[in-house]
Amino acid sequence: MQTVLAFLVAILLLVSLHELGHLLVARWCGIKVLRFSVGFGKPFYTKVWRNIEWSLAPIPLGGYVKMVDTREGKVAEADLPYAFDKQHPLKRIAVVVAGPLVNLVLAIVLYFVAFGVGGVTEIRPYVGTVQTPSIASKAGFQAGDKILRVNGVSVNNFADAQTEIILNLESGKVLVDVETTTGSTAQRIIDAKGSSEAENVAKRQASLGISPMKHSEIIGFVAPNSPAEKAGLQAGDQITVMLHQNVTWQEWSKIVRENAGRNLPITYVRNGVSHTSTLRPEPVELPDRSQIVGRVGLAAQADQAWAAQVRHHYTPTLSQAWQLGWEKTHHYAALTLGFFGKLIMGQASLSHISGPLTIADVAGQTVQIGWQPYVEFLALVSISLGVMNLLPVPMLDGGHLVYYTWELIRGKPLSQRAQEWGLRMGATLMLMMMLLAFFNDITRLFLG
Repeated sequence: MQTVLAFLVAILLLVSLHELGHLLVARWCGIKVLRFSVGFGKPFYTKVWRNIEWSLAPIPLGGYVKMVDTREGKVAEADLPYAFDKQHPLKRIAVVVAGPLVNLVLAIVLYFVAFGVGGVTEIRPYVGTVQTPSIASKAGFQAGDKILRVNGVSVNNFADAQTEIILNLESGKVLVDVETTTGSTAQRIIDAKGSSEAENVAKRQASLGISPMKHSEIIGFVAPNSPAEKAGLQAGDQITVMLHQNVTWQEWSKIVRENAGRNLPITYVRNGVSHTSTLRPEPVELPDRSQIVGRVGLAAQADQAWAAQVRHHYTPTLSQAWQLGWEKTHHYAALTLGFFGKLIMGQASLSHISGPLTIADVAGQTVQIGWQPYVEFLALVSISLGVMNLLPVPMLDGGHLVYYTWELIRGKPLSQRAQEWGLRMGATLMLMMMLLAFFNDITRLFLG
């Protein structure tokens, strides 16, 4: 229920304000508005206010503002001066651009609120842990590496570094410049284009294999009904011996991974006293179905000294919060545009495309963490909505922007046939994108 409510709040807020941008500018330009709808389909709620029909419809995949337009049917003589298609191209441009711009401005405001009230927590671009096997381990990443640049682009925090790497996996080799623990510089080269590992990362069924946090040798969490719990292990314990060998966390984790279904004798320390037991890893198939590995249901306790070194929290001034909001919005808008460019060039996996089910899932996850992650999530979705609607695709605001800009330059509109052809192509493209997004959502959430 919490996930559903978080999703509905996100859609109602972001879509409503987007469409409200269209409506307000249309009214300001003297265009008559007939209906304002959030959602598609037959409305289940309608109210007439200020000569506009305000509606809520059951399909939460967007919304629309219906204006008087002679292309959509007969218009009364008295309404002709207020018809959308009879306005100067500059007015029509202003109307179609207003919605996406509202989303981008809203993102700045949401970030401003999140940072101004909750402060800023940055995770510096350090590698704390490298999983084996993984894309990162193959590239030679080492614990303690500080990531400086990804394909020549400087990064300031771990999240940006990770995003840059992921979005470039299908473009070819990814060159990651790092500063090692000795203070020297080195380059880690990730060559995963076309690999199953890269596809699993795009599907969010696997990670790059690097984490900014280090773990200690102490158990921090034991999953209920897991092999670890059945072996008597508890949070605070430390496994010191496995298969009669002294082991570190990384060493015994490797043994567990390679010995699914086998009884493994262990020695662990609790409150300074050694105990013995037997651990039997359960077999788990990897998402790409390439291998069965052993899992025992343990997580390590974080290395607090390292966490204090890589985590930086501060409360910015209001002007700094606004500047950070602008920078975040600009950065993610450019990143989103770059991603669509990579899609067109075949340099990014289609598995990155997400739909409403993933949005609902992430909305639920972030709202459980706290209000600030949820507000930042809303800002990110608002940016995506704004940028996507500005793409030059017929049916989207960006497609109409192209039509009206062309009309402004030529002095006359495109032919009716050209516009209808464009709308058909745009509708086909959008339908394919929606089907792909739903397919990715279902694969990721239910079949992964």
